[in-house]
Amino acid sequence: MVNGKFSSVRRLCFVKKNLFLAAFLVFVPFSAQAAPQAALAMAGEPLYPPDFSHFDYVNPDAPKGGALKLGAVGTFDSLNPFIVRGQTPFGIGSGTMSLVYESLMVRGWDEPFTLYGLIAESVEVAEDRSSIIFSLNKAAHFSDGTPVTAEDVLFSFTTLRDKGRPNHRSYYKKVALAEKLSPLRVKFTFKRGGKDGGSGAIDREMPLIIGLMPIMPKHDWQDRDFNQTTLRTPVGSGPYKVTMVDVGHSITYERDSRYWAQDLSVQRGLYNFGKIRVDYYRDDSIALQAFKAGQYDLKRESDPAKWATSYDFPAIAQGRARVERLEHHRTEPAYGYIMNTRRALFADPVLRAALEYSFDFGWVNKNLFHGQVKRVDSFFPNSELAASGLPEGKELAILAPYRAQLPPEIFTTPVVPPEAASQEQFRANLLKAETMLREAGYKVEGNRLFAPSGAPVAFEILLNDPAEEKTALNWTRALDRLGIAARVHTVDSAQYQARLAAFDYDVTANKWLNSLSPGNEQMYFWGSLAAGQQGSRNYAGVKDPVVDALAASIPNAATREDIVAASRALDRVLMQGHYFVPLYYLGADTIASWTRVHHPEQMSLYGNVMESWWGQ
Repeated sequence: MVNGKFSSVRRLCFVKKNLFLAAFLVFVPFSAQAAPQAALAMAGEPLYPPDFSHFDYVNPDAPKGGALKLGAVGTFDSLNPFIVRGQTPFGIGSGTMSLVYESLMVRGWDEPFTLYGLIAESVEVAEDRSSIIFSLNKAAHFSDGTPVTAEDVLFSFTTLRDKGRPNHRSYYKKVALAEKLSPLRVKFTFKRGGKDGGSGAIDREMPLIIGLMPIMPKHDWQDRDFNQTTLRTPVGSGPYKVTMVDVGHSITYERDSRYWAQDLSVQRGLYNFGKIRVDYYRDDSIALQAFKAGQYDLKRESDPAKWATSYDFPAIAQGRARVERLEHHRTEPAYGYIMNTRRALFADPVLRAALEYSFDFGWVNKNLFHGQVKRVDSFFPNSELAASGLPEGKELAILAPYRAQLPPEIFTTPVVPPEAASQEQFRANLLKAETMLREAGYKVEGNRLFAPSGAPVAFEILLNDPAEEKTALNWTRALDRLGIAARVHTVDSAQYQARLAAFDYDVTANKWLNSLSPGNEQMYFWGSLAAGQQGSRNYAGVKDPVVDALAASIPNAATREDIVAASRALDRVLMQGHYFVPLYYLGADTIASWTRVHHPEQMSLYGNVMESWWGQ
């Protein structure tokens, strides 16, 4: 349980489950439309009232102006963030720290999943969530002065549905009808969830998914090929405009002096810098040295080893720079060595399970990370969504209908990564792995392990960051003791992204990012359809009808209790599938910064909010 404020948030945020009307038509039957409201929670009521002045995690009096310099690793070659092709720079998209493109509504970071009006000043949601009407703020306009209208919303919807990223295509196809009610009002009606799309439950998350849809100007995009990369200066409705681009090296944003939403409560205390420049570095080591030399203002460190050993430089002692561990209560990334089950070698769950016993987490934590990290033990680590112990209550009720399709251990044995607190324990783990493989028909010949098919057990570990090499090399030494030949291969960012999108790897170090309110993205992470959809985040190639059913049930959960139970059930089944070798997480935002930039004292439920910083 988190502090009192967040406990009360959870009590406030979720209400009793709505009953769904039976329906067998493609389009949704009549449902009473609620009165206009300024915010929408996934379950329950929003934390902030309609007349709130600002979010609690911002400084509403933060000074405007100055410049923020940021560093990023890799490169970029496109300013189109809505397609799989190309690499786009930090800040250009519509997610966290979105500077150019905005969505209809924005997240409040003090709640699991609540949206507040931005381009849409109010919404009207049907009682069963079968439809939503967005009323646009008449003051909203793009950076070229053109008003944002219903035409722009419908253009964005149809373009992203038909030509956008796989997640957009998947989500937006759940819309049965999108219609313009007036120049500033748009209605979306959602399909039922049956196999034929015409019967079953409504996906309760869809009103929020549409609320987060990025809005593009129709007049700027309609005569261009949307599926091509571009370096054309984007036109958005956000607080910043792109003013300078050095392709692959840097991008500069300047605050739009005519930004239409600067006085809205949801934007007060945010986007304070007059100029933001992002410089790109070839690798993280170079980026770190550049930060220590004062070439940019803040660095969020994700490498625990570097955090422990690389931030004791003169500016810290002199008080010109600082290091901070900012606590948070969000779900940590599920980071691990992901095994690609599309490869014949990793189609065998016994091999995947055995490989979990071959990673020496205790040694890695002590010798590489100075005891600072925690073991990933879930696909929702650091949260109440993680499965623990044995299934009970609602979680057990959710899993019970699939008992015949699930391994019996699901109901008898807690699913946790093997412990390796000592070398004696790790040697026992290796012996366990060896026994599992031998009993499954694997054989060692000439110090090399062979699968029952006769193929050698050998694979490549694909990395994107040289900082990951020490951990991976330690793993390969343990694998060698089992007779497994594993090779570490680190590639540049562009090559890595291309191979990741094409599922061209045996094993890769990567992560899944989950919120405290998982929903439709779970099908994008684990769904059978996503397994064959290049560019999706089903990195492991999971194709399991039980996983499909559990992942699809999460967006339909109406209460927080239901969301937690469904998430735990999915987590338990995925962990039992042994799709990755779990690695580690920090459990806090570790940020180094120069004292010329500042952040609010109060963190949000989700932790640091980058756009709340300001300069001297």
